[in-house]
Amino acid sequence: MVDAMGDGVFTVNAQGHIVSWSAGAARITGYSSDEVIGKSCHILEGKNCKGFYKLTEFLENPTPYPWGICNQECKVSAKDGRELYLYGNVSVLRGERGAVIGAVGTFTDLTSFILAKEKIQVLEEQARSRDSFQQMIGRSGVMQEVFRRVRLAAQGDVPVLLTGESGTGKELAARAIHALSGRKDKPFFAINCSAIPETLIESELFGHVKGAFTGAIRDKTGVFQAAEGGTLFLDEIGDTSPLLQLKLLRVLQESEVRRVGDEQSVKVDVRFITATNKNLKHLLTTGAIREDFFYRIRVFEIPLPPLRERREDLPLLVSHFVAEGSKVCPRAIHDIAQDAMQQMLKYAWPGNVRELRNAVDHAFVTAEGGCLTALDLPPEIRASASSVSKSSIADPLTPEQQAERDRILDALRKTRGSKTKAAKLLGYSRVTLWKKLQKFSTPEISSQDR
Repeated sequence: MVDAMGDGVFTVNAQGHIVSWSAGAARITGYSSDEVIGKSCHILEGKNCKGFYKLTEFLENPTPYPWGICNQECKVSAKDGRELYLYGNVSVLRGERGAVIGAVGTFTDLTSFILAKEKIQVLEEQARSRDSFQQMIGRSGVMQEVFRRVRLAAQGDVPVLLTGESGTGKELAARAIHALSGRKDKPFFAINCSAIPETLIESELFGHVKGAFTGAIRDKTGVFQAAEGGTLFLDEIGDTSPLLQLKLLRVLQESEVRRVGDEQSVKVDVRFITATNKNLKHLLTTGAIREDFFYRIRVFEIPLPPLRERREDLPLLVSHFVAEGSKVCPRAIHDIAQDAMQQMLKYAWPGNVRELRNAVDHAFVTAEGGCLTALDLPPEIRASASSVSKSSIADPLTPEQQAERDRILDALRKTRGSKTKAAKLLGYSRVTLWKKLQKFSTPEISSQDR
């Protein structure tokens, strides 16, 4: 009966030597009973073994384990060298006087199950990696090209220029390059050149010595030195003055900086990444960008596409932002209504992914149920979709529709523009009221009361 079982069954004596070895144990491990009987039970101990390694200890002192060694995992090597994942139980055997005379154990082969699970996890990870890359999200062709160029940039150490409209994720791309590069364990500094006054940015970048200018009461280390060995990301590089560009050019060419007011230069080892939302080639013609500086920072360019050119990524981005918002929102919100998604797909998104993220955050604030609806979107997105809907209405309203329209307007006047209260007064849901407003081409009444 024991040999007919699919599981492996074995017994050991008080010294830990194998006494019996079932046909199932032989089939799973590849070791016949003749090869293991009389041998130490160490055959059941392997690398990363989580349970059977306690077998010898268990025989010597079974008191801490009143129910035996139960539900233990063990990774051992089969006779042919394969790694086996075993799952088993061991119970002590006692003689007539209660003394330990050995133990009996059983184990099940989970190898095929574990390997299949690992393969599924790998496939799931590959699927996720196609849609996301170092916090950047997108399955569109243009975003896959961005991911490819980011990987290429990370392999080298040349200056990289990230171009694209505001909100397209240029800093995320810069961080991805740093995280994939050999400098990933070193500092990453991000500086917005347009956010720092021209009189202070030189000190911020290069540092200064005490007394270099009014207010310089102590020595200051600039970000170039602070980022030693790492990456410095300068955003809005098109807003820098030609004089600062000349000083940055020297850093790029000589790999050294000189603090403001100092006579000595200091060598630095920093990866240089810049970004802009401006047309630098146009700025070349006006003299706002130095030609030598432009070609020095534009060794490898990565254009970031606007959201309107990758609309197929929008549902993926929205799902990601909804999932993130649900983690911090006290209410259970895990979905977005189809009408809201349709409005988002029609909108132009001049602020790109940053504006989309803000729109989802806005919807979380105004949502009343467990699903984000079109009424929860910011006014400019609703107004944009409304204008499209109204322009498509050609047929005049029927008398019944006109009467219903008048009732809606009357309810809105009574509730001072509150669509939530008006819907309740009319016996509609908020979504139904919104759809009727669109259907009847009724101008939306602005209201903060939701």
